[in-house]
Order: sequence, then structure tokens, then C-alpha cells
Amino acid sequence: MKKTIFVLGAGKGCGNRVAEKFGMNDFRVILMARSEEHLAEYKKEFDDKGIEVYTKAADASKPHSITKAFDELKAQFGVPDVLFYNVGITGLDADLKEAKDVDLLMKRYQVDVAGAYHAIQQVLGEEFSAKNGAILVTGGGLSLYPMDEYLPLSMDKASLRAMCITLHNKLKEQNVYVGMLTVTDVIAPGQKCDPSLLAEDFWKLYTERKECEMVH
Repeated sequence: MKKTIFVLGAGKGCGNRVAEKFGMNDFRVILMARSEEHLAEYKKEFDDKGIEVYTKAADASKPHSITKAFDELKAQFGVPDVLFYNVGITGLDADLKEAKDVDLLMKRYQVDVAGAYHAIQQVLGEEFSAKNGAILVTGGGLSLYPMDEYLPLSMDKASLRAMCITLHNKLKEQNVYVGMLTVTDVIAPGQKCDPSLLAEDFWKLYTERKECEMVH
């Protein structure tokens, strides 16, 4: 039976390249992002490559949006074999159009960390365990080397890393693998963190199912 990957945080960077890697290995790909217009564009690209792909609009900043999208997808395709969470707000603090206050920190945390936790809860259960399910998460080098210029993101990536390590140790007893790729540079084609290279790392995490974290 064909396996399925849910990709929350589809996009022309890491998200789509990871999705393509799994699709080329006979996975059914479900792309999720906020923009239906962008999703339609991505779908055409995957269709042109002969990858079975479907799309669903979802907003990681709104838990009810994640719940609704996952409920609809599970009703259509069943619980996925892999969940890939690739959502994060990565802009420089200097570019913020709003004050760097508690409200901003909470908004960022919802997208960067709480959204990941909530999405994971939508797939956990007996069916996911029976499939030896895997949860893959895009982490950041700011969790290891925080910077004042990226203070909210530094805080969030540290929290996300702590969550993944904790869940990795807990869920392996349920035959569920949790793996994080900690990305230490800007994601861009032809650079150290080329999306295609990151996709290979995520595939290695998934197939080997050993360590919780890989640093790139």
C-alpha cells in the first residue's frame, strides 16, 4: 500500500524539496500552506514530475485550521506515515513592523513551536504507531547559537529542539520516530544549506530512524 506524507509548510525552499524526495520514493504527497494560490502552483510542478500530490490550505498560526485540515485529510487518506513540520517565521527582528513585546513572542511561538506540537497530536494514535509513523521537523542553528538579531526565533528554535528530543525519547516506545534537522545557515540553492541537500538529510533521518537530531 502506498505511503503518505503530510507536509505542513510547503514552499519553494526546503518544504517542497523534501516532499519531492519522498514523492520520488513512491509516497503520496499532501502539501499544506496558507496560500491556495501557491498550493495550486506547487501542485502543477509535482504533477509535471509524475508525483501523486494533493493540497490542503492550513494556517499554522491557528490551531483550529490545523485540526480541520488534518481531519479532512485523514478522512480521505487515513493517518499519514510521515508528518513533516516545516513552518517558521525567520525574518530579522529589525524588519519587524510591530513592537517586539510579549504579544509578538506569543504569536511567533504559536507558529514556530505550538503549531508543531498541535500538528503532531493530530496524527498520534494506534494507527500511526502501527504504521511505524515518523515525525520530521525543521530545526534551526539558533537553538544552539542564539542571536540578539533573531531573539524570538532563537527562543522558539530552542523550545522546538527541546520538544523534539523529549518526544523522540517518549514516542520510540510506541514505534514512532521523531527526527529534527537543525539547519545552521540560510536555505538557498547552491549554498551550504541547499534545499536538495537538506532533503537528502531528511530522507536519511527517516530511513535510518536512529538519532533524534542531525545538524547541517
